Amino acid sequence: MLKNIRFEIPQDAAYILKHLEQNGFEAYIVGGCVRDSVIGRVPQDWDIASSAQPHEIKELFPKTIDTGIKHGTVTVLLNSQPFEITTYRIEGRYINHRKPETVEFTNSLEEDLGRRDFTINAMAYNPAKGLADPYKGLHDIEAKQIKAVGNAMQRFEEDALRMLRAVRFSAQLGYRIEEATLQAISRHSPLITNISGERIRDELSKALLANPMSFEILYSTGILKEILPELALCFETMQRHPYHIYNVGMHSLHAANQTTANLILRWTMLLHDIGKPVVKTTDEKGIDHFYMHQKVSAQKAEKILQRLRFDNTSTAQIKKLILEHDRQIGDNEKSVRKAIAAIGLDLFQTWMQVRIADIKAQNPDKALERMTHLDKVKAIYHRVIAEKQCLSLKQLAVTGNELMEIGIPQGKKLGEVLQHLLDAVLEQPQLNERDVLLQMARKMI
Repeated sequence: MLKNIRFEIPQDAAYILKHLEQNGFEAYIVGGCVRDSVIGRVPQDWDIASSAQPHEIKELFPKTIDTGIKHGTVTVLLNSQPFEITTYRIEGRYINHRKPETVEFTNSLEEDLGRRDFTINAMAYNPAKGLADPYKGLHDIEAKQIKAVGNAMQRFEEDALRMLRAVRFSAQLGYRIEEATLQAISRHSPLITNISGERIRDELSKALLANPMSFEILYSTGILKEILPELALCFETMQRHPYHIYNVGMHSLHAANQTTANLILRWTMLLHDIGKPVVKTTDEKGIDHFYMHQKVSAQKAEKILQRLRFDNTSTAQIKKLILEHDRQIGDNEKSVRKAIAAIGLDLFQTWMQVRIADIKAQNPDKALERMTHLDKVKAIYHRVIAEKQCLSLKQLAVTGNELMEIGIPQGKKLGEVLQHLLDAVLEQPQLNERDVLLQMARKMI
């Protein structure tokens, strides 16, 4: 049984509750802040539900924002901190399996809690009245399970995003999804196509940061086939090869799980082999090969990230890391310099983490030799950086302007000369002297 539950409500939130009650209204903290307090996590937001209607809330507090008046939500600003107060409500018919068309205000806290997604989020607390838990959220926290409030089928028909939220909460809390709730997700998985790319991206990212292995649930329930069919196909693509022990999908999850909780790294590992099903071949010995999968994976990943409305910078970084994830680098300075130049100085350390994660998610019997090699590459990298060897156009001892002054025209020709000089310096660092480079450039005029 849960013991010593502590509700350390911020002073401003406690003031709002008390002020509403002193004026004849009920008021409770609700939802995630109650759940987190029960399980011993520090709440990030303190949401309040009240019998007071929006116009009454606005009359009681001097600084408010009409966050969602139509749906009963007013944001109160107290000491520059925002607190959302939502009137007890019952929701009408949902539009496109996402939002209610209408809401009706009610004086019943239980009715308000009954419209919420999961029992662990359908609890409320008031310092004077204690914990309100009509849907047994406390029991489900003790059982470590995610369970829909009331009829799971109805909950997901109302709002299809709740299916992804179930998986995300499972990942973040380490809870299993209760069987009837899980079955309802499987039955209604096609409804997830009603949800915007941005919303899907946000839920997937949270689950990925919390526990990449939670994507197994997305696959088994059919959701993955609806939102990331390219990744779903990976779970059906075997890798009969001495270096692999998992199918492509499970390898990708294990690889993501080997990285730190960083979105660029985890999305890179999730999608790094996304092109393998397309390029797979099997030789006469029954060994599978995936030639050119890096390029195909990078192209497919870019389309997926654009579909999920990722920002351009993240998309470019993930695409670059996927394109280069299988690059073989010799354990010598020349090879390392060329690799840094190709991958980018800003991404090279991230690339090393990608390589380590990829290797750790493959056959462990084959890992030692490659990890030892990577250690050598890493040591050379640090030496090259410490010696400030030239690794990019910005580090060349001559500039584009200086090359134009000796007669090289601006445009394509200038770019070609600069790249030629950089290639030469990557081969022989001692060439990175202004006079030497200018002499080389004059020969190209």
